Amino acid sequence: MVALTINGRPHNVDAPDDTPLLWVIREQLKMTGTKFGCGVAQCGACTVHLDGEAVRSCQITLKSAAGRKITTIEGLNGQHPLQKAWIAEQVPQCGYCQSGQIMQAAALLASNPDPTPEQVVDAMDGNLCRCMSYVRIQRAVLRAAADMRSAKAGRPT
Repeated sequence: MVALTINGRPHNVDAPDDTPLLWVIREQLKMTGTKFGCGVAQCGACTVHLDGEAVRSCQITLKSAAGRKITTIEGLNGQHPLQKAWIAEQVPQCGYCQSGQIMQAAALLASNPDPTPEQVVDAMDGNLCRCMSYVRIQRAVLRAAADMRSAKAGRPT
């Protein structure tokens, strides 16, 4: 058994050490917000946070995730400013890439609360969107950043 902490909750998983974290999350723990896209860390659909860093869960082994803090899209509880900005900016189309996009953006905003548009593009590079909603994704990230800064300053958003 491997002990994991996902979204603040402990889980004991019985799987081979080399099982990709993506499959543990989706198939064993039934948290299906994290998506399978390409399986080779090139699309970003499977992005989760590992100790606060955005990683591709299709390439992280169960053994390497043990003892570390894992956050999936479910851990944002639908209340993260990014999720609200995603709706306000009408980002989702097919929606398949959205959880990975949001998790990548959340890691960016955790480390840089006031990114430039160029920094957003750089940080989101590698998260693919088949529907090509990149302009709306960028607007949503910048909106969420502004909302988070306003909330921190005590100003209404």
